[in-house]
Amino acid sequence: MERALTRRTLLAGAAAAGAGTVLAGAGKSVAGGWTGPVRQTAVAAEAARLERALIELRRDIHRHPEAPGQEQRTAAVVAQELRAAGLSVTTGVGGHGVVGVLRGTSPGRTVAYRADMDAVPPADIVGTGPAPAHVCGHDVHTAVGIGVARVLARLRQQLSGTAVFLFQPAEETLSGARALIDAGVLERMGVEEIHALHCGPFPVGQFAVTAGYGLPGQDKAEVTLSGPDAPDAARRLAADIGALATVALPQTPADLERLVADARTPNGPLARFVAVRAAAQEATVRVSYRCWPPERYVEVREDIRRASAPYAGAATRFPGEPFPAMVCPERDGRLLAHHLRRTAGRDTVTQLHAAFPPFSGEDFALYLDRIPGTYTFLGVRAPGAPITTSYPHYPDFSPDERAIGVGVCAMAGWIAERTHKDQGLPGGSRARGD
Repeated sequence: MERALTRRTLLAGAAAAGAGTVLAGAGKSVAGGWTGPVRQTAVAAEAARLERALIELRRDIHRHPEAPGQEQRTAAVVAQELRAAGLSVTTGVGGHGVVGVLRGTSPGRTVAYRADMDAVPPADIVGTGPAPAHVCGHDVHTAVGIGVARVLARLRQQLSGTAVFLFQPAEETLSGARALIDAGVLERMGVEEIHALHCGPFPVGQFAVTAGYGLPGQDKAEVTLSGPDAPDAARRLAADIGALATVALPQTPADLERLVADARTPNGPLARFVAVRAAAQEATVRVSYRCWPPERYVEVREDIRRASAPYAGAATRFPGEPFPAMVCPERDGRLLAHHLRRTAGRDTVTQLHAAFPPFSGEDFALYLDRIPGTYTFLGVRAPGAPITTSYPHYPDFSPDERAIGVGVCAMAGWIAERTHKDQGLPGGSRARGD
């Protein structure tokens, strides 16, 4: 485990108020390195000015968690903040989605930033919980998204192109991104690329870049057995299918630490994996699994059929196509890593070499199926804190709030650079080099 950053940060020396040692001493790392129309030092100053208000905003959202599809209050708060910053705002998009548009004063590219707003349903909290709760960091994501919008609005006179902010509902049910896409937000706005952050179990002040990786998709199967011993046979078959897994659900904090280390290891244990859940219910086995690389779905489906074949009357059914994996274009991720190292220092960036976490998915995949972009983990682990306080969906999830200012500074600078007309990818803005 790496120690938390104490000497480098994205918020430069301007972020001393409330930021502590994580935000100290970075003016040197950003000075003279900015090539876009908005200087990173200006971004850092604005981010520092907003930091305390954004922390309070996150706390307000945290106190009022709303389940997927029920984000009415959160959406209203977001819309109010964006309008106050001077953005053009549309509400009720794809449910409770909010779209904010900020146009710069000179021509450029159209780039989107996505933040999800919903809380985790009780059944999806590790060990289950009594009510929806913000234990996946979406309250942090929303605060960061608003912060990025407010920073760029303050610097609008230097901003090129158009920044589109998508505050998305229902990520936890993997339905919100589809709703926004079906509402036509990408096409209507001419969005050329899209970016996002997600809280992760990395030291506060650090980013884990997912160039060429991302998160696995999900496939489901159902096997029905017949005969008088079908219930007993179903339990045996569930164990046989479960044995296809190459990675087990974590049971201890040490298991979580190992998963993080494995995800950062080139050609490590998570470079190829299958994660399976199989449960017998009477004469039926219900299977849910994730795998990497995504091409393995064909292979795993065949393995499930093969495991089921010896059982009398086994009828195997796959209800639909797998939910797609989120695969971040390698070139886009490397460009972001370069930007972060250049503006914040090399110590702020780590590279993931596997889909992570192996047991989770993301509907951000649906955006990346259409346009290029990046999805990056924002470290929220406080120095000395147990890993469960920064690992999403654990009941004691408690992110270090200093990460909000770090994320705002990083993404405001990145979006400003990407909207600049000279920052397109080689071969056109939609190039998706591997």
